[in-house]
Amino acid sequence: MRILIIGATGTIGKAIVTSLQGKHEVLQASRQGSHFSVDLTDPASIQALIEQVGVLNAIVPAAGETRLKPLADLTDQDFEFCLGSKLMGQVNLIRYGLQALTDNGCITLTSGVLSQKPIPGGSAVSLTNAGLEGFVRAAALEAPRGIRINVVSPPWVNETLLSLGMPLGNGLPAATVAQAYVHSLEGTMTGEVLYP
Repeated sequence: MRILIIGATGTIGKAIVTSLQGKHEVLQASRQGSHFSVDLTDPASIQALIEQVGVLNAIVPAAGETRLKPLADLTDQDFEFCLGSKLMGQVNLIRYGLQALTDNGCITLTSGVLSQKPIPGGSAVSLTNAGLEGFVRAAALEAPRGIRINVVSPPWVNETLLSLGMPLGNGLPAATVAQAYVHSLEGTMTGEVLYP
C-alpha cells in the first residue's frame, strides 16, 4: 500500500512509520522535519498536501494539538485551538483525502483515552477526542467506493509519560500503540474505534 502518515515525526507517528516500513510505501508528513509539510490548522495546507502526494491507499494522521487546562481557565481561544487543530484538522483530511484514495482505501484517525476516561483539566481534549470518534462512526456510513474510516484511541504513551516525569502505570509503548493502526490499515473494519 501507499500510505501517508501525518505527524510522522511525533512519538506515535514515528512508531507507525517504523511498523509499516518494509511492508508498504510510507510517505511522511508533518509541520517540519518530514519530506512533506502540512499544517492541520490550515485547510489550504491540507489540500495542497493531498494534491502533492497523489494517489494513496491509506491516510493516517497521528497529529493535532490540544490544551490541558482547568475548565475555569479555558478560553474561547483554547477551545478554538483544540477544535481547529486536532478535530477539524483530521476531519478535513477525510474531506479532502477521499478524492486521493483508491477504491477500498482506508483513513485511520487518532483520538485518545480522554474521550472515555477524562481527567481534571482535560475537558477540551475529551470534547475533541469524543467528537472525532462520533464523526468517524457517521462518516464511515457515507464513505464512497468501499473506503474504510476508523479511529485509534491511544492510551497514554510510555515515552510521553517519561518525558513529563509521570508514572508509567496506565501507559503503553508507542510501538504497541502503532499496531492498532496497522490492524486498521490491513484489516476490513470500518466505523470502528480501536483501543490498543
